[in-house]
Amino acid sequence: MDLHTWLSLRSGIGHRDDAAAAGFSPARVRAAIRGGAVQRIRAKWIALHSAPIELVRAAAAGGALTCVSLARRREWWVPPDDDGTLHLHLPRHESVRDRGVQAHWAKPLGPDRPRSLEASVEDALSHAAQCFPLDQATAIWESAIRAEAIALESLRQVTWRSTAARRVAEHTRGDTGSSLETIFHVRLSGWGVRLRFQVHLAGHDVDFLIGTHLIVQVDGWAHHSTSADRTRDIAHDAELRLRGYTVLRFSYRQIIYDWQSVERILIAAICRGAHLAPVRA
Repeated sequence: MDLHTWLSLRSGIGHRDDAAAAGFSPARVRAAIRGGAVQRIRAKWIALHSAPIELVRAAAAGGALTCVSLARRREWWVPPDDDGTLHLHLPRHESVRDRGVQAHWAKPLGPDRPRSLEASVEDALSHAAQCFPLDQATAIWESAIRAEAIALESLRQVTWRSTAARRVAEHTRGDTGSSLETIFHVRLSGWGVRLRFQVHLAGHDVDFLIGTHLIVQVDGWAHHSTSADRTRDIAHDAELRLRGYTVLRFSYRQIIYDWQSVERILIAAICRGAHLAPVRA
């Protein structure tokens, strides 16, 4: 195997100590650098010119991707207003040289891994808890649970050091169906009303059941994008209304960008007793 292939198998970037362990002598690496086949990043990293820019920047800064930057790379949910800032977990002795970097200097929850350009999942989640509001941080955590197949019980056994991370851990659930549902659930969790989700009614699951009779469906585009999906939803809503339920539907855009209106409608419905069983004559 040549050096180019070895780097290609490592996302285009590698630590020189790992290259030496793989049989690439320092002289061979230096020759590749001189020939322009690879580029040197600081003293200890080499990379192909096609290497992901976020990994190159992490190596140049002496840190590892964390928080929302690791979420992007591992395809977890990220907040819709994410501005693309690079979040790096840096050793305490490293200063920030890149103006576009958000630094996290906290001591790692696990062992130091100087040859890794990605923080541990646990450290990334801890940093996200401190960078984002509770609802968005919880959505990131629950997305990571789904993407990484993490058991919720295992995650709760971590000794979280920050108050923010412990708070997110308390709100995190392992059975929400989407990040939009997570955000809705967290925002209503302090309302003092009974709130259940994924309740089977009239032949299908409903997203949320408030009290006993107020149903809320949150329409993420991915699950309601076809004509058949919409037809099924309309038929189910009609059956639920015939059984005495009030059904409210909110879109992704309403929940993310117009929460005040959503909140106002929900409060009005609860004030009118829509969450209670109808009184029959």
